[in-house]
Amino acid sequence: MRPAAVIFDMDGLIFDSEALYRDAILLAARELGHAFTVDDFMRLVGRPWAMNQITMRERVGPSADLELFRSTWIGHYEIMRDKLVLKAGVTELLNQLDILQLPRAICTSSGHADVQRNLRLHKLTGRFDAIVAAGDYQFGKPAADPFLRAAEVLGVAAADCLALEDSHNGVRAAAAAGMRTVMVPDLLPPTDEIARLCEWIAPDLHDVCARLAEWRTDPGPSLPGRPPWHIDVR
Repeated sequence: MRPAAVIFDMDGLIFDSEALYRDAILLAARELGHAFTVDDFMRLVGRPWAMNQITMRERVGPSADLELFRSTWIGHYEIMRDKLVLKAGVTELLNQLDILQLPRAICTSSGHADVQRNLRLHKLTGRFDAIVAAGDYQFGKPAADPFLRAAEVLGVAAADCLALEDSHNGVRAAAAAGMRTVMVPDLLPPTDEIARLCEWIAPDLHDVCARLAEWRTDPGPSLPGRPPWHIDVR
């Protein structure tokens, strides 16, 4: 059945940013003398800073200046941002959603400023009907709160939404919200647990676009249609 709305994660799903974050944090760790590995970074993927700072503290030790580590990491990422590229199929999928007149939202652990910079960089401003970012919900992924908030803002039942995620914690959050969940793997492959939570595992967003095209004649649930406004939840 065709969904009533589509909810997108951002990092690793719309933009190939997780790889840049990985490279930036490893560079910062080397500069500051921290023993921080790719596996350590993978534990951070898809989670909010409130959770990740605990994990990072455990890894680098209680005496390390965690804020310096974070600011150095983000500084390197900002230098790398001009290398940020769209993931395969993003534009095509958004065009398909326009044809179907399906509302869509970004649901991310990143902040609003970061979302807007990325959208401007790739001329995607206005292509999403709502942005739900850090600060818009009480508990971050893997809790259901971010996805439930996105459905609420769009005025669509969570069960009628299709959620697109690349991370394990994102999949857990979308499934906990009761959404039809699709994993589009980026840095993390699906585990058996994650696969069970998904309607399907998509190789890329082109695959999602093709599925939606198959549902073009399916009216699906009562559709609100794409709202004539852009909501930046603050």
